[in-house]
Amino acid sequence: MEPAVLKRRAAWRAARRARAARALAAALAFAAALWPALPAAANPGAPGFWEAAPGDPGALADGLSDQELLGQSFMVGWLGQDASPELLAWIRRGLGGVKIFTRNVDTLEGLRGAIREMQKEAGRTRLGVPLFVSTDQEGGWVRHVKAGTSDTPGNLALGASGLPRDALLTGYYIGRELAALGINMNFAPTIDVYSNPSAAVIGPRAFSADPRATALLALAWFRGLAASGVISTAKHYPGHGHADRDSHGALPVVPISFQELWERELLPYRVLIPEGLPAIMTGHLAFPRILGDLTPSSRSPYLVGELLRGRLGFDGLVITDDMEMTGALGPGVDTPQACLEALQAGSDVVLVSHTPELQERTWSFLLSRLASDPAFKARLRESARRVLRLKSRLYRDQGFPLEPSAAAVPAPGAREFFAESALRSTTVVRGEGLPYAPKPAERLLLAGQLEEFLTQGRRRFPRAETLSFSYLPFYQALGPDKARLRQMAGAFDTIIFCLANYNSLEVLKELAGLAPRLIVLSTLSPVLLAEVPWVRTAVAVYGTGPVSFAGGFAVLAGDFPAEGRLPVDLKP
Repeated sequence: MEPAVLKRRAAWRAARRARAARALAAALAFAAALWPALPAAANPGAPGFWEAAPGDPGALADGLSDQELLGQSFMVGWLGQDASPELLAWIRRGLGGVKIFTRNVDTLEGLRGAIREMQKEAGRTRLGVPLFVSTDQEGGWVRHVKAGTSDTPGNLALGASGLPRDALLTGYYIGRELAALGINMNFAPTIDVYSNPSAAVIGPRAFSADPRATALLALAWFRGLAASGVISTAKHYPGHGHADRDSHGALPVVPISFQELWERELLPYRVLIPEGLPAIMTGHLAFPRILGDLTPSSRSPYLVGELLRGRLGFDGLVITDDMEMTGALGPGVDTPQACLEALQAGSDVVLVSHTPELQERTWSFLLSRLASDPAFKARLRESARRVLRLKSRLYRDQGFPLEPSAAAVPAPGAREFFAESALRSTTVVRGEGLPYAPKPAERLLLAGQLEEFLTQGRRRFPRAETLSFSYLPFYQALGPDKARLRQMAGAFDTIIFCLANYNSLEVLKELAGLAPRLIVLSTLSPVLLAEVPWVRTAVAVYGTGPVSFAGGFAVLAGDFPAEGRLPVDLKP
């Protein structure tokens, strides 16, 4: 290659690095300005936790009984909305953490009450060690606490706008709402690099296909969440974005080399860990080119112990994804055995989310192992030190118990911010015929699976007719849905179609002969547009809530110019 070309490329790379550094510095400065000055709080309810080892709360681990030791490494989900007698009995054993799912939330006040009761029960235990109260509030597609919380456009929308400030404020507002409810740990941000378009289970949960953009936005998001007082748990280590299967139902096999893993999947971790990331969640993924077998990453001593703890230097908390997931298991390995191997590999907390009988069986199995295996007990004592230090840091600042507050949810200013953020991310992928305005006598059809798309579409175009069809898993599409669309389409001058998943893609293909009359509003991941190159007009949004579809229709109608850029490649 010519020296002049090499010189220009080097200059371009240097300029790009300088722009990235300036953007990162601006995001961190903004985060510092947001960080609240929290007063030190006394702890009237749990003298054991605060007074036994004031210089190093982690040293309290040396005096824990086997049951208390295991409790700090155990996190469960529960059934129902109240703090049930069964859940309170778990807490009296010394349980370290709980996870909140959508099934646990009826009203926000009910959730506040349940969390308050759980933390008070924790305060009555021998040492009064408070609970981690966790959930998945990633924003966008994954949001376990839906009732009354902010509708957000999601991570891929942040990748489309590319603004660290938007990422930082997203984490901040989400965290403020969680903290108001008494939730102190969020299994977010998702920092998987969206390098495989077939990674549908990650898709819009990722920030970008670019590891550098992912790292920058994830760092800003983490800083925003930390400013709210909530613990960030980055996931899914070492990286789920190249997997084409869902670890809930199978073990994804990621056929990449160590070099690819280091330079792509691990880059966001290499950025966030030195910045003080407090916790990481391991995924259930197989890396046969790296490990030489199909051991899930959550049970791998090399990936968790040697690589994460050793080479990456992470000394924060390592939490597993749900150990009931198929990806965590294997031939002869059930959930109790998988939890044992995950803890032996270097994880600090195992999550068993759904089945009471399995939770009990896992607890009994691990407690028995503690009594007979000094090496395992030493391993859990190391984990308990990390847990207690992180809890001490959290509760020293905020008091114990961490009471839910009367703070407003959604947080003041959040609604306006998320609407603006969604608009900034909206992306024109193919712009023929835009902006669109129906003629006076024009017949317009809105066709899609998502009620919010139809609601916002009717709000924008009140005279439009609608066709709603089934939302089915994976590639299934009902024949009657296809037939209805075929029969109706010819009677309309324009069809605005919502492309949301592979099912709607199959239905969309019925309109291949009507491209001049078709507008596609893509939501979640835009990668499906690569499979319909004949579509001439397409606008991408990245969430499924009102703010995303309102932004999409506003750009489609020409109210605002589209500022978003595709955060993934559309390769046919």
